[in-house]
Amino acid sequence: MALLITPVGAISADRSQNEQKDPAYGALTSAFESLKARNYDAAIVQFRDAARLSPLRADIRKNLAYALLKTGESEAARQEFGVAMKNDPADLHVALEYAFLCYEARENAPAHKAEARRIFALVRDTGAGEVAVTAAQAFENVDRPLREGIARWQQALAVGTPTFSAHYELAQLAEARDELGLAAGQYLAAFQMSPERKSVLLELARVETARNNPQGAMSAWLAASRGGEPRAAEMARELLPERYPFVYEFRQALELDPGNAALHRELAYLLLQMSEQGQAAEGVKDEAREEFRKIAERFPEDQLAAAQLGLLYLGEKRTSEAMPILEKVLASADAATANRVRKALKMPLVLEEKPSVPRPGQTLLDARILGERSYAAGFLKDARRYYLIAREQNPVDSSLALKLGWTNNMLHDDPAAIGWFDIARKSDDPAIAVEAERAYGNLRNDYELFRTTVWIFPLFSSRWGDVFGYGQVKTELRLKKLPFHLYGSVRLAGDVRRKSSGVDPQNLSESAFILALGVASNPWHGATGWFEAGTMIGYLNGQMSQDYRGGVTYTKTRGSALGSENTGWFAETTDDSVYISRFDRDLINYSQNKTGYTTSLLGVRAQAFWNNNITMDVKKQYWANTVETGPGFRFLPPHMPPAMNVTVSAVRGIYLRNAGNPRGPNFIDFRVGVWYAFTR
Repeated sequence: MALLITPVGAISADRSQNEQKDPAYGALTSAFESLKARNYDAAIVQFRDAARLSPLRADIRKNLAYALLKTGESEAARQEFGVAMKNDPADLHVALEYAFLCYEARENAPAHKAEARRIFALVRDTGAGEVAVTAAQAFENVDRPLREGIARWQQALAVGTPTFSAHYELAQLAEARDELGLAAGQYLAAFQMSPERKSVLLELARVETARNNPQGAMSAWLAASRGGEPRAAEMARELLPERYPFVYEFRQALELDPGNAALHRELAYLLLQMSEQGQAAEGVKDEAREEFRKIAERFPEDQLAAAQLGLLYLGEKRTSEAMPILEKVLASADAATANRVRKALKMPLVLEEKPSVPRPGQTLLDARILGERSYAAGFLKDARRYYLIAREQNPVDSSLALKLGWTNNMLHDDPAAIGWFDIARKSDDPAIAVEAERAYGNLRNDYELFRTTVWIFPLFSSRWGDVFGYGQVKTELRLKKLPFHLYGSVRLAGDVRRKSSGVDPQNLSESAFILALGVASNPWHGATGWFEAGTMIGYLNGQMSQDYRGGVTYTKTRGSALGSENTGWFAETTDDSVYISRFDRDLINYSQNKTGYTTSLLGVRAQAFWNNNITMDVKKQYWANTVETGPGFRFLPPHMPPAMNVTVSAVRGIYLRNAGNPRGPNFIDFRVGVWYAFTR
């Protein structure tokens, strides 16, 4: 779905005196001058200054949004279009821009798709001419797959066995179509089938908020914030009100998530504290005791809750009920918990040792629970301290290593987090190992001092009648505080026939290894600058020569990439400007563009697309000045690494310069290439 990007206006030279008194006049003048010079980053800063000075002017927000789109900042542009639409509801073009960007938003995608659908309907019904036609077509393009998908999943649930995926997919579609009652029911059904997936509660809360049901949203946030997935818990805590939850809110959250041990525990201690401090009516202590009883029955490993229940019975002179519970705690609980019971029973205390290996049946709930409570309350430094105590007492518990990894990650101490994730990923528990492996991989690449990347790209070209082989092994020295990094590189450029059809073999195959040292900038908005100096060694004749090369690379993918989970349209561009000393000190510029659709064919991720490529150089060599267009197909081979893909293209090309060209002005090229890369 294409954006309706319109040209950014210019400030007229003939301004009235009142316009010149506009507080945003100076910032706007500078912004439009920056736009003329195509200095979009400076223009964005200046438009933001103008928006701050005149916050109600929709035209400033609109121009800022267009400038952001120029730099690929579509999410920020969406927000600015939203403000512009609020400031000037009559500008239906802005409304359409906002709606298209909402449709393409990835975060909270169902809610944004619902917003896009509502705006398309509004513009369709209130607009006229081309704007109304565009909105009507866009509405149908959004609504049709949603209503068809809803009908399909409802039918599947009616005739088949309900699954988490079926309920969840139906909820997503229903939310995107503004069927909020259906969406809430399906999110709840999905969560009930997989209550360990607390992130679903965040989506349920989002729907309840849209339904104007704040109590429903509060219940979902509270349940998600206690126990379960650390990321979901952190996000839920950010959404909760600053005040501490009320008792009735804990109860509503437990109705939603009755198996949430952390919620039960916190409610029980809250009720107990209220009864001891006289903050509640008579009977609250009974409620606290009942909560501890439920915990002891449902979570028998929670010896601390069992001890508390036994002590409550003992305080009420219900000795026959208290003693069996307390005797069990004395036999199996950790020393700290057992000593609490001994003290209440006036028994001699036992010295609390720090065993390197826990005794059979011993639990570590005291430090662990304190850590979980601190984590749930957002006191991350305290949580880390308690988790470390529990880990010292039980060094074989990989779940504690995982908790320490997430806690350090939340505290922005990622080097420590990496170490704990590394320990947890070796766990015998598959769930812990998988979660830790994913977190370890995500963090490791950003914090390793040395990183090695390997890529290979064999390519067959009918135009040249040859198979070419390209590849590189590059080891980077990455110092995090620097905006660039150093690297050592070995490149390969060769072909099977050991020539490029007999014409100027340097253009596609150098039949050589290139050893080099280089420096590259860190990526910035998809762009990377680099330069390297080295030696080319011909593997056919052993000749050696100096090699200097460098340039700027820019890559950007919009929409559904090949490796993403979503299907849909995509646009991809790869632009390179490369200086190579061996090619007569030439500067070669490439722009390779693909536009197409990503889908799954028989379970295989695939893309069908159209190529539009252009190549130009400074030295005006015929082979380096071409325009190409034609269809292509790319897919991930089954049972192969996810970083491998196969691309097949057939293009029709035109030589832009024909001086010295032995081939004629046009060509057809059938290409098959295999790309594979990995990083260590």
